[in-house]
Amino acid sequence: MTVNANIACWLADRAAADPTLPAIKQGESILTYAALDAASARFATVLTDHGVGAGDRVALIMPNVGYFPVAYYAILRLGAIVVPMNPLLKAGEIAFGWEDSGAKVAVVFPMFAEEATKAASTTGTDVILTTLGEFDTLLAGTEPTAEVAQRGSSDTAVILYTSGTTGTPKGAELSHANLSSNVMTSLETLMPLAPGDVVFGGLPLFHSFGQTVGLNAAIAGGACLTLLPKFDGEAALEIVQRDRVTVFLGVPTMYMGLLAVKEPGRFDTSTLRVAASGGASLPVEVLRGVERTFGFLLLEGYGLSETSPIASFNHPDRPTKPGTIGTPIRGVEFELWDADGQPVDDGEIGEIVIRGENVMKGYWNRPDATAEAMRGGWFHSGDLATRDADGYYAVVDRLKDMIIRNGFNVYPREIEEVLYTHPDVAEAAVFGVPDPQHGEEIAALVTLREGGAVTEDELRDWVKERIAVYKYPRIIRFGPLPKGPTGKILKRAIKLD
Repeated sequence: MTVNANIACWLADRAAADPTLPAIKQGESILTYAALDAASARFATVLTDHGVGAGDRVALIMPNVGYFPVAYYAILRLGAIVVPMNPLLKAGEIAFGWEDSGAKVAVVFPMFAEEATKAASTTGTDVILTTLGEFDTLLAGTEPTAEVAQRGSSDTAVILYTSGTTGTPKGAELSHANLSSNVMTSLETLMPLAPGDVVFGGLPLFHSFGQTVGLNAAIAGGACLTLLPKFDGEAALEIVQRDRVTVFLGVPTMYMGLLAVKEPGRFDTSTLRVAASGGASLPVEVLRGVERTFGFLLLEGYGLSETSPIASFNHPDRPTKPGTIGTPIRGVEFELWDADGQPVDDGEIGEIVIRGENVMKGYWNRPDATAEAMRGGWFHSGDLATRDADGYYAVVDRLKDMIIRNGFNVYPREIEEVLYTHPDVAEAAVFGVPDPQHGEEIAALVTLREGGAVTEDELRDWVKERIAVYKYPRIIRFGPLPKGPTGKILKRAIKLD
């Protein structure tokens, strides 16, 4: 008998075994496993009526609401391919993704209809609006698609578009096996989930971290995912208290947001047993502040869209090392290579290269880009790191973020760590700016904590006393930091006065 590798089977199997368990919660609204499975089965029929079949690409533009998992598993149920997209994209960006992926249908939340409709006028994509009320009525009157389409392990399940910081976005093709391996490894070795567990769902579901470690891991483990459409520190703590959250998933700026909440002791966070951070480097001072303030274990990991996403982690059953991304997860290999493609020794800086069960099939319709990224049979991450004698990796910086000042390599992450030790600093980003004398000059944009009064000169001196003289930022400005949809700081969007 051929085993069905379709990850939509997780939902169908869980609905059959535990139909009354809560699967998705948003506010006071709850979808049980039976209700989620039934809704996705009915929406699969709606998609069939729009001509969707196995292998077709279906775009999904939604915030963190209950309709997202309904549509997500409906698409997979048909053997089609999910193309999740950032709801904040403009018409031209949407049109690029639809044309590149060949999406014939797009499922769009009403508040994002204007830009999607503009995009559809140029691409001809069939747009289905999940209009509130009407959508529920439509599902109620539709016969469900009972069967989950047979898919092989190497069949594509999801196409995740990269941010396009180095050119036009590329679609990372993730197979059912890629995602299944990452989810099962997460459940079995990193964050075991079982019925009764509640996972905080503040990470965007269109993003690989929220989708794999949040949605898919929760469904596969029989847990409940409680959604927060737009992150706010106080709202997050209210959800933790109200829903008795046991697992918290976030990016570093979310944990900074928790620390910024006034009198956090007002909230009961005693049910939290573990939290995970990814998406960007977690400052050590933030990690220690969270563990000290809230009392739960915070584990930092590392991954990319192209790796499904988890590639390494500080494992809960091993000693943790703040400031590191831990060790490779099961089924994944790491090496550090120099510019010539040669392995470097412990303590030396090299680019992280990865191979294993989690690595994408390639970039959709981009064989040249795939060949470049997969040189030598390893995925080249573009991230620089060191490895210690115990095999723990520490990310130094993005290869493209490295600053070269007077011929010296300067890594912004190192300077940011020093900035975060100042009691007045809430957030910081360090980057290079062109300089006719030095090649590049080191600059920092800093957000101060409420009531913070440090001056630019004082903060510059603080760093200068704690780091080599060629590394300290000569340029410091105060202000808010631009962020992407996951809360990741966007250095490329920073503009100094």
